[in-house]
Amino acid sequence: MSARQDSFRAALFNTGTAPPDGLTDGHGQPAGRRFAVYRNTVASSLITALKTSFPATAKTVGTGAFRQIAGTYMRQHPPTSPMMMYYGDSFPAFLRELPAVAHLRYLPDLAMLEQARREAYHAQDAPPADLAALASLSPDRLATARPGLAPALRLVRSDWPVHGIWAFNMTQAAPKPPHCAQNVLITRPAFDPEMTVIDDAMVAFVQSLAMGRTLQDATDHATAHAPSFDLGTALGPLLAGRAICHINAGDH
Repeated sequence: MSARQDSFRAALFNTGTAPPDGLTDGHGQPAGRRFAVYRNTVASSLITALKTSFPATAKTVGTGAFRQIAGTYMRQHPPTSPMMMYYGDSFPAFLRELPAVAHLRYLPDLAMLEQARREAYHAQDAPPADLAALASLSPDRLATARPGLAPALRLVRSDWPVHGIWAFNMTQAAPKPPHCAQNVLITRPAFDPEMTVIDDAMVAFVQSLAMGRTLQDATDHATAHAPSFDLGTALGPLLAGRAICHINAGDH
């Protein structure tokens, strides 16, 4: 990026900075007023993009507060890609360090959940595995099989009831959030992401599969968290969510 581009970018995202030297309007006059209009339009577009991407977060803090928060984020984290669907990926981390929302300790995790939903929505398509092939495996081969997880799958762990908070803000007649931590499995069986609240044993199971471990290893890892863990029950939401895209039966 040239020095002139750097100057333009700095002025665009900092309202206290004068327009770059030499920038003129269509009549050869200094572009002060037109540049200010352009700067306001860019800021408004980015704030709107963040509100669209983090609707539950925005609703939680209120429209006015969210515009202020998003404005601060926009100035500190201008876009690095022309594709707005990627803008805001660092917003949850930004909220963790923002003193203005320190009293809303669950807010960064809520934003993290919404970011995970965005990632799942835009993830690469992957056809689901052949369930007949899975069902045909002998118990020994099933134990050594290594399921591959779909690119859209996301796993969010939180000390807060993030799924309940999201649903309370985004779903009509949703109950008040429970007073407990929640882990959320995000899959994309069709066009839109779907969320399932899961326990720590299921988290351990999914994390093991994501690391490429066998079904037996993943089951052992999950059983360490909950002796009653059941493989068939655990596979249910993954299969329903079309989250297993291939099965490497391997050798044993």
